[in-house]
Amino acid sequence: MTDKINILIVEDEGLVAMELEENLLRDGYDVVDITDNCDDACEAHRRHNIDLILLDINIKGRYDGIETAARLMEIREVPFIYLTAFTDASTIDRAKKTFPAAYLSKPYQVTNLTIAIEMALHNFAFRKAPEPKMHVVDREEKKEKTPADNKESILAFNNSIFVKQNYKFIKINIHDIFYLEADSNYTYIYTVENKYAIRHSLQNVMDKLMLDNFVRTHRSYAVNINHLTTFNDSFISIGKYEIPLGRNYKEAFFKYFKFL
Repeated sequence: MTDKINILIVEDEGLVAMELEENLLRDGYDVVDITDNCDDACEAHRRHNIDLILLDINIKGRYDGIETAARLMEIREVPFIYLTAFTDASTIDRAKKTFPAAYLSKPYQVTNLTIAIEMALHNFAFRKAPEPKMHVVDREEKKEKTPADNKESILAFNNSIFVKQNYKFIKINIHDIFYLEADSNYTYIYTVENKYAIRHSLQNVMDKLMLDNFVRTHRSYAVNINHLTTFNDSFISIGKYEIPLGRNYKEAFFKYFKFL
């Protein structure tokens, strides 16, 4: 399991690539590969679970960075940022047609790159976010909803979510989430190793993320049914955690089972 954002660097200048990798690692990102041409970049994109691509325009091989971006997006759409010394009008016009998340000129400022990465992830996740499902709100759910729910965005794509912790986006694979717990204006996300807090109601998280394998077992809890180990009439066990099973939620819980 990883909670880091996976970044692919496509850069033909070795020293620039090394410096870029060093800065990204220091900021807590994971550089999964460094390539200098289109073919290797596409292969890396197929092989790894890439979350974001940093792309120079002047690279080796028959395709430049702009043509490479188009081919990378055909494999799988992720946010990408051009990081290049080319700032002429014709190059920028070509680059705009590929809809990059940002266009940074060299030499780049580390702070500007960090901001561009966070904005790229945020905007891409917002653009990809599904419409929330309609549901009937009961009295207990109404108590959960507060104006604070709108203060943070929920970022989700590629079967992962991103939560902001200490001014940085942390990646969480949805499969690795054990359960969600509501607490006042917050929802806590529990994985096998960590606990994260986001400023949203539990129902809002369920609606926005379209968590098909999660079921409400209590007004304050939702569990990942794939991690279920044991249960009885009152409690559910998921790994080392014990979650209450409320009377009003049993029907929805048992719908996940096939009775033989």
